[in-house]
Amino acid sequence: MSGHSKWATIKRQKGVNDAKRGQHFTKLSLAITIAVREGGNVADPNGNPRLRLAIDAARAANMPKDNIERAIQRASGVNAKEMSEVVYEGFGPGGVSVIVEAITDNKQRTTPEIKSIFDKNGGTLGVPGSVSYQFELKGLLTVNKNGKSLDDIFLLAAEHGAEDVEDGEDECYVYTSSQELAKVQHGLIQDGLNITGVEVIKKPIVIKYLDNSDLSNKVLAFVEKLESHDDVQKVFANFDFS
Repeated sequence: MSGHSKWATIKRQKGVNDAKRGQHFTKLSLAITIAVREGGNVADPNGNPRLRLAIDAARAANMPKDNIERAIQRASGVNAKEMSEVVYEGFGPGGVSVIVEAITDNKQRTTPEIKSIFDKNGGTLGVPGSVSYQFELKGLLTVNKNGKSLDDIFLLAAEHGAEDVEDGEDECYVYTSSQELAKVQHGLIQDGLNITGVEVIKKPIVIKYLDNSDLSNKVLAFVEKLESHDDVQKVFANFDFS
């Protein structure tokens, strides 16, 4: 899930032990391939902002350069033309609002599988527009503190046009408008900050706080099952922890 500092911290800690790097690289590769195809087959990131973002995300995840180049080349292949993006909206346990972004070569396979995850985990798959109005498009940069304070990073981010900064444990989360993401990213890099994540997210407008441990565990398990699906790129939800 993207857009929540507490859950992002939990997922980052789990990532060291989950051994899911291969699956993550596959999803990043698909995002690059789709970015080229949907960007008019422009393989130059300087002329394709979406591709630039996808490459930046891959580099932040330490994806090898060869993998990135292969993903770009794959965009002209027959299989790439069969890939399509699909967005699912619905409600998770406790009425948590959820948006799922996926890339698939077979929507007739993916849709029932996503619906099954909702149904088996106390959720309900909704119709387009059922929860999207509860989210807004934002840019998100994950910045390693490297000894700097939250105030230090906030001041630097604000100078470059960032809208907000949230505190994590060893990192901060810098929010921007989606249009200003590249500008803020470049400015922070020029300031010597270590950016470990860059993406466009759907940030919830209103947060649903979970104060029940059983419900929290159910929601976390539900989100993890969605994220583990091979076709799922990102999961956005409006929950956080009390």
